[in-house]
Amino acid sequence: MTIPTREPDDPRNSVVLLRRRLVAVGWNDRAIRRQLADGSWIKLRHGAYLPATVWEQLDESGRHSLRARAVQLQASTAVVLSHVSGLPEYDAPTWGLDLSEVHVTRKDDRTGRREAGVCQHCGRIEEGDVVTRNGVEVMSATRLALEVTTVADVEASLCVVNHLLHAGATTPEALARRNDGMTHWPRTLGTDLVLRLADPRIESVGESRTLHLCFRHRLPMPTPQYEVRDESGQLLGRVDFAWPALKVFLEFDGRLKYEKLLKEGERASDVVVREKRREELICRRTGWRCLRLTWADLEHPERTVAMIRSVLFPSAAA
Repeated sequence: MTIPTREPDDPRNSVVLLRRRLVAVGWNDRAIRRQLADGSWIKLRHGAYLPATVWEQLDESGRHSLRARAVQLQASTAVVLSHVSGLPEYDAPTWGLDLSEVHVTRKDDRTGRREAGVCQHCGRIEEGDVVTRNGVEVMSATRLALEVTTVADVEASLCVVNHLLHAGATTPEALARRNDGMTHWPRTLGTDLVLRLADPRIESVGESRTLHLCFRHRLPMPTPQYEVRDESGQLLGRVDFAWPALKVFLEFDGRLKYEKLLKEGERASDVVVREKRREELICRRTGWRCLRLTWADLEHPERTVAMIRSVLFPSAAA
C-alpha cells in the first residue's frame, strides 16, 4: 500500500501567487496592496500571496505546506522540500513538530543557510531520495522519516515514522539501509532509538504516544493490534495494545479512531456504544481487564503511568 496523492482541488494544492509573476501579467504593487488591505489575499511570505478563502480552509499543517511551496518557488537555487516541510505532502502527522521554519535541502551540494523563516540543508542527495508528489519535489518517505529524527524529539519522531510505516510509504528494512549511510549526519543521536521503537502496526498518533509513554516510564512493552480470542479460539476482537501474560488490554480513544469506525448512517455515539459492548464481551469471555486512554491522559503522564501500573500489577498497588 502507498499513500495516495491528493485530489486536484485540494486547497493544499492551490497556486501560490508570486509578485514577479503578477507583475509580469500587469499587476503593480498598489493593486497587490489593495488585495491585501481588503482581506482578499493573505501574505504567505515576502513576495508570495494566497487567496484568503483558501487560507481559511487550511489547518496549521496545510498552511505550512503552502509556505514551503512559496519558499521552493522563490529559491535562487533548486531545493527539495525536506524534514518537517515534506510531511504534509504525505499527509503525515505534524504533532509535536516545530512548523515555524520551512525546511528545504539544496540540490547543488553547497552549504545551506538560515534566513527568516527558512532553514536550508545541504545533506548529500542520493538516487531515489527525491520524488515528485502533488506537483512538487519532496524527499522520499524513507529519507523524510530519518530527517525528522534530526530536528525533533523521540516522541514526535516516532509518530511520524510509525505513520509512514503503517501507510506502507516505507519499510523497516528501507529505513535501516538508508540509516547506514547517515553515520556522519549531525543530530542523529535519537535516530536509532526511534527505529528500534517504530512498529508498522501502530495506527495513530495517539497509539504512538502511548507506546512511547510505556517505553519512557519503563512499563512492560505491550503488543500492538492484538487479536483477543476465547478458550475455543474464537476471535473476540482486535485491541490497540495488550499484555497477554498479564491479561490486560488497552484501547486509545481518539476522535479519528471513532471517525474511522463510523458506518453509513451512524453517529459517533453509536460507535461509542458498539465499542463499549465489544470491550465488555472481551472482558466477560476472557476475564481480562481493560484500560482506556485519551489525549487528556497523555498530557498527565505521571498520573497515567501510575494508573496503568495499578491495573497491570494490582497486588503491588494493594
